[in-house]
Amino acid sequence: MYLDVTTSIAEIGICLNNIGFIDPKHEQILSVEKPGEGNMNVVLRIRTNKRSFVVKQSRPFVQKYPQIMAPIGRIYVEYQFYQAVSNKAIEPHIPEILRYNTDNHLLILEDLGDCKDMSYLYDERNIGTSQLHQLLDIASQIHKSKPEEYPENMELRLLNHQHIFVLPFLKESDFSLNAIQEGLQELALRYRSDETLKKEISKVGQQYLSQGNTLLHGDYYPGSWMSKGDHIYVIDPEFSFMGFAEFDIGVLAAHSILITMNIDGLQTIKSG
Repeated sequence: MYLDVTTSIAEIGICLNNIGFIDPKHEQILSVEKPGEGNMNVVLRIRTNKRSFVVKQSRPFVQKYPQIMAPIGRIYVEYQFYQAVSNKAIEPHIPEILRYNTDNHLLILEDLGDCKDMSYLYDERNIGTSQLHQLLDIASQIHKSKPEEYPENMELRLLNHQHIFVLPFLKESDFSLNAIQEGLQELALRYRSDETLKKEISKVGQQYLSQGNTLLHGDYYPGSWMSKGDHIYVIDPEFSFMGFAEFDIGVLAAHSILITMNIDGLQTIKSG
């Protein structure tokens, strides 16, 4: 059964009862809402007379862009990630798993409460040194996790590979960069025409697709970070896989530069 914010409370209750998560005789759903703008999956915050929790459900396409197909099994990868990184050092920075149901592609997680999606950093044009250190510490704990087996997650990696290493560097593209910022299309042409640079990018892209021995979050950028005061949570690890630590750290470094428009944070990351 597919759920979304338009699904009736009664239907959601039936679904959660069928997977043994709530007993309608003792727990009633009071409200259903979107906790934020999800990209990949449907995300719902459900409040009952006893508690609040978050339900995530995957589809065979990207929730925000239905024209883009994506493997429905990505919610299982997210479930495996949270299990793999379950240690005392990182538990304060990730939501607790409450239930996983493979038949409905559902993952039920602890509600982290009144958090801010850290995409606000792009508007503030600033990321603090203490925030960078905390993000580096969390990444380090993720990379120390050693699952005996882990999903290859190749379908989602191939999708990500196209959007990171291929599509941005095509000379001709259906996507207009000027829609993001006027003049960006012309500025990008210099890089899209640099064949030497594109060869190096291709090499890095192939390394991204190769098998490594380090557990990665796989999408380590502000949209996957949540803040509550000075505390940071990391969510949405559906792109996770066994690769090379440099990828997560490189994404962190790249977004620190995009946020601040300078490379000061890069030195913090290097020394961290």
